[in-house]
Amino acid sequence: MCIPKYHDYFEYPEAMSSTIVFNPCSAGLRGDFQPPGDKSISHRAAIFSLLADGVSEIRGFLRAEDTLATLAACVALGAGVSEDQSGGLTITGVGLSGLSAPKDGRLDMGNSGTAMRLLAGVLAAQSFSCELFGDASLSGRPMARIIRPLEQMGADIEAQEGCPPLLIAATAGLQPLAYQSPVASAQVKSCLLLAGLCSGVDISVCEPALSRDHSERMLAAQGAAISVADSCVELTATAVLQPLKMNIPADISSAAFAIVAALIVPASEITVRNISINPTRARLIDALRAMGGEIEVLNTSEQGGEAVADLCIRSSSLKAIDVPPEWVPGMIDEFPVLMIAASLADGVTRVRGAAELRVKESDRISVMVDGLNTLGVTVEEYADGFDIHGHRGFRFNGGCVDGHGDHRCAMSFLVAGLVSTAPVKVSGTEAIATSYPAFIEDMRRLGAGVQV
Repeated sequence: MCIPKYHDYFEYPEAMSSTIVFNPCSAGLRGDFQPPGDKSISHRAAIFSLLADGVSEIRGFLRAEDTLATLAACVALGAGVSEDQSGGLTITGVGLSGLSAPKDGRLDMGNSGTAMRLLAGVLAAQSFSCELFGDASLSGRPMARIIRPLEQMGADIEAQEGCPPLLIAATAGLQPLAYQSPVASAQVKSCLLLAGLCSGVDISVCEPALSRDHSERMLAAQGAAISVADSCVELTATAVLQPLKMNIPADISSAAFAIVAALIVPASEITVRNISINPTRARLIDALRAMGGEIEVLNTSEQGGEAVADLCIRSSSLKAIDVPPEWVPGMIDEFPVLMIAASLADGVTRVRGAAELRVKESDRISVMVDGLNTLGVTVEEYADGFDIHGHRGFRFNGGCVDGHGDHRCAMSFLVAGLVSTAPVKVSGTEAIATSYPAFIEDMRRLGAGVQV
């Protein structure tokens, strides 16, 4: 059986070592750089281009394992994709009703929860059946949060104990839905918007707090009848999506590691270029500034409907804060590296309302608490958060920690090695390639000492 994978269509990112060591940095980090394209926006650009009538032009698309899995799935569903000499993508869409059944009826989502949840919404509305599956990590992630509302719309989905693989049966059409989501999740919201879009029915989704809004922005740019009020979004049945023409800004979630590194490594000053500062994504900046971090926002503009800016970061003396629960959805991917910053902030940094961290690529609360304990940090773990007892001038113990195959935890522990008494060796780092294949290269360019 031949299952299409992204490396059947696109160049495979360079393999990441399973173990990486970051050495203490005494000279400070210096320089400027632009992180790779935003991961969340790249996923959506591929899927919404597939569903558009006509040719979309996408620049800045993230070349990482997760996003290439999404792009390969779009090709398998009928999209045409070509790349110019400067790396720009041209994606020829098939329209809302023109998808083709993939070869063998299966799609491999790799490690990408975003790909699986968003494409489940698309496939739930199709006249052909399809199976979505992924790697061992993805196979343990909860999908009931999308299955339940899709079933309310009339979808027929089989999943073992609510986890992948998802067997999505053919349907003659879905019903409209007004959904009150129990969690603030952009993936749940986007899944249901896509299901309504592909079925030609009205959808409304209300969340307990506003989650990232890239799907809403992209749909509006494509001419969809969509409105947003507070934390509720309504999509009126739309017949045609216009093609996209966009430059994807750099990913603030990838930039977060260099940002925190520059704050905690003495004598550092770096500039991070062309970063997305979408207000539903930029709460890490608010949190670090509240902790006393010197982060200057420069050259603000708008790019493809998204706010972008350059950030200048200088090493700073940090103090602990209580992170407001309403900030949590806007920095959910950045908590692992925030925990590194909090370890060097005077006082106790408290986080609650972040139970979502337990159902990411790993149980990020547990993984980070275990690793920080190994590195000499006092941490108290709670069901939905943690307390970190930090100290200005603290240095992490050297040693070995396990990233548990979670890209964000692994990169966070490596950042800790820059401010340590001895090198920090991190295993389980292969997954860094799912979001940031150039991480080692970028950190070396800024002055980090790395052994691979």
